[in-house]
Amino acid sequence: MAVNDKDNTVSIEEIAKKARDAAGKIAEAGSAVKLNVLSTLKELLIKDRKKIEAENAKDVESAKAAGLSKPMIDRLFISGKVFSSMLNSIDDVMKIKDPVGEIENMTVRPNGLMVGRMRIPLGVIGIIYESRPNVTIDASILCLLSGNAVILRGGSEAINSNKMLASIVSESLKINGLPPEAVSIIPYTDRSAITEMISLKKYIDLIIPRGGEGLISFVTENSKIPVIKHDKGVCHIYVDKYADIKKSIDVIINAKVQRPSVCNALETLLVHSDIMSDFMPAMLDELKKNGVETRVDGEIMNIFKSRFNFITPAADSDWDAEYLNLTLSVKTVKNIGEAIEHIRIHGSDHTESIMTENYTRALEFIKKVNSSCVLVNASTRFNDGFELGLGAEIGISTSKIHAYGPMGAKELTTTKFVVFGNYQKRT
Repeated sequence: MAVNDKDNTVSIEEIAKKARDAAGKIAEAGSAVKLNVLSTLKELLIKDRKKIEAENAKDVESAKAAGLSKPMIDRLFISGKVFSSMLNSIDDVMKIKDPVGEIENMTVRPNGLMVGRMRIPLGVIGIIYESRPNVTIDASILCLLSGNAVILRGGSEAINSNKMLASIVSESLKINGLPPEAVSIIPYTDRSAITEMISLKKYIDLIIPRGGEGLISFVTENSKIPVIKHDKGVCHIYVDKYADIKKSIDVIINAKVQRPSVCNALETLLVHSDIMSDFMPAMLDELKKNGVETRVDGEIMNIFKSRFNFITPAADSDWDAEYLNLTLSVKTVKNIGEAIEHIRIHGSDHTESIMTENYTRALEFIKKVNSSCVLVNASTRFNDGFELGLGAEIGISTSKIHAYGPMGAKELTTTKFVVFGNYQKRT
């Protein structure tokens, strides 16, 4: 493997082998031990906060010098709020019931056999991600609670932050008598490290890529290991003819403006043509106030261009765009069916919401839109593991197989059949 990091001598295969060896110890660890690890981790993060911030500052300065985009730098920076969120994630995950060993759906067969399913860890999980260093903590604590070892490969832009955070997690494991290799980080920034990592099917059970479209495509197309995609978020809000206009506008501004650089931020707004004259002037006023570049379809352009000179015509490519900034595309639709069809064609199976006071319309939208999270009268920003009660998330899966939507500790386990008999023989 070609690497640029001359100080690192351990091979990726060796890292993976040690993670495989450590996975058995983590799988066997009881709930009390795992909770002690998380408690110790929180204490160490607080103690080493200045060291973490110093390493993060190196990454941010390098990112600025390299000309990285503002959304990327926003994701990279460990602000006071982000640091607090890491601590809060640990607290929340500690409140979650340990899924490992839980027996579900126990039934009795006609022959007297008791059949159920027991939750077990997946084994070794490889996580490939970009920019956000807090993923290092969220991924580690969820994998540990679910009894998995994890190999982390963060982006080169966050290498200093990630190495520091991963070393603190490993220290918390060591203090509590568990192998520190249960959480390991690939220290190489060369792209070939990803290629090698996703070929190690002997040691790694699952790959989870989080990041840009290029990363997701590369991993999905080249991995020899099963992949759960955490793909881009082309998120929609449909404003129905029965919507409460004022309340809907407030939700839309939150979904677009509160944090535009994340995958559950609103990217396309669909508006029922029957409420165009009542809804659009107030909506466009609010978008302008919040500095949102607004790209609209021909109907909206023809009606409102003289009054709102900041709007621009949308190109066909805008309906498939994940902007990750203060840009929004807006389109009129004649009915709910047209809105649902637009989402089917242009959506990314991430997050969609309907604004309506009509129960029948809300139910139709929920039944017919099959994205990972479908909301009624709520911001798309709520499709998040913390907000949905998972404590934290490994990411938002846009793959329908195994897990769909935010993945918490339970989604990082699988089930095996367990059968209790009384010396039955098959006839």
